[in-house]
Amino acid sequence: MTTEPERRFDLEERLLDYAAEVIRLTESLGDSRAQRYVGGQLLRSGTSPLAHHGEAQSAESDADFVHKLKIGLKELRESHRWLKLIKRVPLVDDPAILEPLLDETDQLERIFNASVTTVKRRIEGTK
Repeated sequence: MTTEPERRFDLEERLLDYAAEVIRLTESLGDSRAQRYVGGQLLRSGTSPLAHHGEAQSAESDADFVHKLKIGLKELRESHRWLKLIKRVPLVDDPAILEPLLDETDQLERIFNASVTTVKRRIEGTK
């Protein structure tokens, strides 16, 4: 009996892939005033969770870790809204292409939120 290879969970890789997809999307947007503005906002918010996760890995305390992850979570939430706006207008020819990125944004938000909640509980338990 063969077993499936164990799926490796690597948040850094997911965040790298996410940032790359955000870059590809923003590069594919047209050159209208709205596309440039929204694309620039999404580019900033959609690439920063990768950096904030890296900063969290070097946190000086649990509280610092939570703070850095919460900033990353905030940026993911902002990205989610920009993506929904791009879909609503639409600023792309086929809004359906945004679904995988919207789904990944949602999943990453949940992961960041769960990490923040877990560490906050640990902090409160040690007081």
